[in-house]
This record gives sequence, C-alpha cells and structure tokens, in this order.
Amino acid sequence: PVQLNLLYVQARDDILNGSHPVSFEKACEFGGFQAQIQFGPHVEHKHKPGFLDLKEFLPKEYIKQRGAEKRIFQEHKNCGEMSEIEAKVKYVKLARSLRTYGVSFFLVKEKMKGKNKLVPRLLGITKDSVMRVDEKTKEVLQEWPLTTVKRWAASPKSFTLDFGEYQESYYSVQTTEGEQISQLIAGYIDIILKKKQSKDRFGLEGDEESTMLEESVSPKKSTILQQQFNRTGKAEHGSVALPAVMRSGSSGPETFNVGSMPSPQQQVMVGQMHRGHMPPLTSAQQALMGTINTSMHAVQQAQDDLSELDSLPPLGQDMASRVWVQNKVDESKHEIHSQVDAITAGTASVVNLTAGDPADTDYTAVGCAITTISSNLTEMSKGVKLLAALMDDDVGSGEDLLRAARTLAGAVSDLLKAVQPTSGEPRQTVLTAAGSIGQASGDLLRQIGENETDERFQDVLMSLAKAVANAAAMLVLKAKNVAQVAEDTVLQNRVIAAATQCALSTSQLVACAKVVSPTISSPVCQEQLIEAGKLVDRSVENCVRACQAATSDSELLKQVSAAASVVSQALHDLLQHVRQFASRGEPIGRYDQATDTIMCVTESIFSSMGDAGEMVRQARVLAQATSDLVNAMRSDAEAEIDMENSKKLLAAAKLLADSTARMVEAAKGAAANPENEDQQQRLREAAEGLRVATNAAAQNAI
Repeated sequence: PVQLNLLYVQARDDILNGSHPVSFEKACEFGGFQAQIQFGPHVEHKHKPGFLDLKEFLPKEYIKQRGAEKRIFQEHKNCGEMSEIEAKVKYVKLARSLRTYGVSFFLVKEKMKGKNKLVPRLLGITKDSVMRVDEKTKEVLQEWPLTTVKRWAASPKSFTLDFGEYQESYYSVQTTEGEQISQLIAGYIDIILKKKQSKDRFGLEGDEESTMLEESVSPKKSTILQQQFNRTGKAEHGSVALPAVMRSGSSGPETFNVGSMPSPQQQVMVGQMHRGHMPPLTSAQQALMGTINTSMHAVQQAQDDLSELDSLPPLGQDMASRVWVQNKVDESKHEIHSQVDAITAGTASVVNLTAGDPADTDYTAVGCAITTISSNLTEMSKGVKLLAALMDDDVGSGEDLLRAARTLAGAVSDLLKAVQPTSGEPRQTVLTAAGSIGQASGDLLRQIGENETDERFQDVLMSLAKAVANAAAMLVLKAKNVAQVAEDTVLQNRVIAAATQCALSTSQLVACAKVVSPTISSPVCQEQLIEAGKLVDRSVENCVRACQAATSDSELLKQVSAAASVVSQALHDLLQHVRQFASRGEPIGRYDQATDTIMCVTESIFSSMGDAGEMVRQARVLAQATSDLVNAMRSDAEAEIDMENSKKLLAAAKLLADSTARMVEAAKGAAANPENEDQQQRLREAAEGLRVATNAAAQNAI
C-alpha cells in the first residue's frame, strides 16, 4: 500500500502539472478516479458542479473547458463502490497504459509542411523512442524507435535528428533546450547498448519479467559557485595632521620652533625569494583560493558522509518491490557514472589549464573546473550511499563501494592542495594527484560494474600516449641541434622555448590520458584528450617554424621535419584509437568520418576568428577532408553501373569541390583581415554553403 500510494501520487502530480500530457477525455477519467479516492463513492445531492476545486483535479489547460466538472462526476459515478486501494490501482494502471507514460516532453516549434510558419509541438523522449505529440490534443502524431537514430546535433536555438536511411530528410525543431534533449537521448541510447551487451550474460532474451524494467534518465547540471573578495592595492602617501591654531596665552606671545618631518623613504629588495614569503596574490588567484577552500570543505564533508552505511526501511520481497529496487540500482549506477565522467573531465581540464606560465593561467576557468569536480563529487557521494545500502545484500559489497568512493574523494583533496597558488608544489605533484583520480575513478566504476573499458584498451591508450611523448622527445633533440648552430641569439632562444613547450605539452597529454582512460566513453573526456592533442599539434608546428627561421641548413631542417611527422602520426594513432572506441569498435563509414570532420572544422573556423594561424591550419584540415570525400565519391561513381546514379555522384562531388574552393579563399581573406566584417560575412556564407553541399553530397552517396 505504501508503494502504491507513492506511485499514485507521482502519476497524479505528473498529470496535473503537465509533465505527463493527456487528452481532455483521459484527464476527466483520471479526475473521476481521484474523486473516488478522496471522497469515496459518488453521492448525487452532494457531488455536483461547484463542489470541486478544478485546479486539484485537472491540468491547467482544461480547467476552463465547458462541462469539465460534470464529466469528472460522471466518471466518479462510474466507479460505483470501488475502494480507495482499487481506485489507486486503476489510476496507476491507466496512467501506465498510455503511450505518453514515462516520456520527457519538451515544448518545441517545428516548420509546417509547405509553409514558412512555425507551430508549437511537444517533442517526447522515452527509453526506446522519440515522438511528436500534438500540443493541443496530446495525440501521438509520429514515433521513431531510438535504434533508428543515426546522429543528432544541438545548438543554442535548435535541435536536429538524423534517422539515416529510415527517413528521407533530417527532423529539425526550434528550441533552447537542445542540450538537455541531447543528454537525454545519449543517456537512453547508452542504456540500450549496455542491455544489448548484457543480454547473453544475464539471459534477458525471452524473459517475460524483463519487459517490466524501466529507466529514469535526467540531464544533470553542475553548480558553479562564485566568490568575491576585497581588491588589494598599493599604499598611498598622505598626511593625517590637522593645521595648528596658535593663540597667545595670558603671559603674552611665546616663541616656538617650526620644523618638518623627513620625507617618506621606501626600499625595494630584489633577490632570491624564500618560500615562506610569497608575493601578494592577484585578485584572480585570491578568487581561486576561495573556490578551492569552499571545494575542500565540500570534499571533506563528502568523505565524512561516506564513512558509514545508511540503513533503509524494509522494501518488501514481492516482484514489484524487487523490480523497483533493480530500477533504482540501475538509475543510481547511471548517475554515478555520469558524475565520475564529469570529475575526470574536470581533472583533465585542470591539468590542461595549469600547464604554462602562472602569469598566463586562466584562473577563472580553473575555478570553474574545480567547482565542477567538487559539486559532482558531492552529488556522487549521495548516490553511492544509496547504492551501497541497496547492494548490502551481497556481503561486504556496500562497504567496498564506500571505500572506493572515499579513495576518490581523498585523491580529489590531494589535487586541490597541489593546485593552490600558494602551495609551491612541483608540477609533478599535480600530475601524480591527477593520475590518482584516474586510478580511483576506474576502481569505483569497477565496483559498480560500470567500467566500460577493458584493461587491454587502457594499456593500448597509455602506450600510444607514451609513443607521442617519445616521438616528441626525438623532435626536441633535433631542435636542439638547430639551436646549437643558430647564429642569432634571439632566434636560438625561440627554438629552445618552442622545444621546451613541445616537451611540456606531450607530458600533459600523457597525464590527461591517464586521467580520462577509465571514462573515455564520455564525450567530455574525449574532448579533454583531444584538447591536449591540439596543444601538442600546435607546439610541434611552432617548433618546426622556429627551426625554419633559425637556420637554412637543409639537412638539419629535413631531420626536424621528419621527427615532426612521426609526432603527428603518433598523435593521429592515439586519437583514432579513442574514436574507434567511441564508435563501439564499429568501422567508421568512408563518408561519415570526412563529413563529421567538415562539420566540426567549419564550426572551429568561426571560433578561431582573430587567430590567423589557427584559421589557416583549420582551412588546411578542411581541404584535406573534402578532398578525401570528393575522391571517395568519384571512385564510387566510376564503379557505379547505373549511369543515373553515377551522374548524381559526380554532380555532388563537383558541387562540393567548388564550395570547398570558395571556403578556403574566404578563410584566407578573413585570416589576412581579421577585423574586416565583409570578409567575416563572406566566410560565414562560404561555410554555410559548404555544409549544405556536404550534406547533399553525403546523402547522394548513401
């Protein structure tokens, strides 16, 4: 009865607040059951229009509908002598029988067919499908299984779904909640893939009870704390003395001396600084110290909370109770995994952001990453406590889980101490603490059975990262050879600085790989590793450029160029390994990879406005990707037996080649004149043209 009441209250509240949209007829039917639950059997002279407060019985959109209360009492009358328990069972069963049950709805706008007009629509995401629902009647207009979703894209003002061969065109809507929709779909697809992998292990195939499983997935957001501090400044000189007033006494005027204070003296000491006497912190560093202190308190609180198991009330042994417990366990595991993903991604971000000169560090970004780590750790500790209590049937498993979570919290605490601006710790301490977080994250995920990466994958990932570092070490040696023969001291120093930066960026990459390897399936973690890879790529380019400026010795430059190519190849192998894991080991289609590259790089060119070197580099990557796509299509066109298809492919390839040429020219113009708005507009139009051509080309090829 307790569980039934909870289910009834949840179903009722979801219907009344609009989270679970229902038609007017169904809303009145639910209202009838609710009246039976609250007032007992229908009494003709008592239960008539004017008796109910409709806000408590109907969703707000139906309150003013004519005859609503009369319809509710008609349904109430149909319940007869039904008991409260029976009415609750009927209410819950009816709610669960609807197609819209268990759906997360988003109010979006979609374009009407054949008209340039946007209409409101409810876009629903369930554990196994995406549906379009009429905003007024709540009728399901169209439904697509999640297994037919090929890819999706969210932008600040829109959301687009691509169903591949299951639908001719993309489905695109206008919404500001694209990111939440994206996270929800990703979460459900993740569960579908896990279930697919575990069918053989658990024998769920053909098991009638497996249809009772339900998942609850919701996008989580971290909280960013901001703290303000008094600004520090320099001392100003001034006088606190008031002008004297002289009056003669009874004995007549007296003599007095007038003098002046010596001028203020200041002394500046320059020399070796002792660690005990640090220079004053900048306001940004002070803000970071405040964030770290707040986060350390939160981490300490989480460690204290994880010290002992919670005891839950008896949950029952009937089938419904066991299913509820299993659902709760699955949901908790999924949320813990998401939070661990955020912690490792935040750690990798801290490693990347604190790499260079402290004077150039973006302390605000470091503070945001640290807040992400601590807020997710706090949420994770709550989930771990619940999961440990639910798992306590297995002897000692709950205690083992708490111990793994405490280890992770301890590793986070060590990282926070190491990155404090006043710590004076060597860089290696930060990298070691970050590595410990990676290790502890992997152990925790193993405890809950959520570790998606096998040890062999992690070993390969680390060996590929080390291969990048070894290749970079060889490049540094070749660069030093150039520095030794350079006659200009300024150019010589530039080569040494570029080589040092190259070595530093590769050590960052190795540390980053160690941190994110247990959660590499998370797109945020992949982004951090890719970001570390970009830093290596740039530092290699800078090193080669510095060497070319410092000497004209063709043999030495040839050696530098060869060593740089080895680094680039090693980096490519590492990122390819990550991408292949991300695609679940499935081979990447010959069109997909080039298409995705073109889409990503056109976005990157806009974000690089003002950085001419980066824009030209992105344009070069773009030219290579479109060249690959055009060549693949021409090759298919030659092999095509159907002449009509062959012509289509060649036409699409020509359109794509022309669009690419326009895009590269526009990028060069914008790079040469970064402040010119006409050039920027030309680049935007060229990029949009290229994206349209790419989509058309890929669609024809498919």
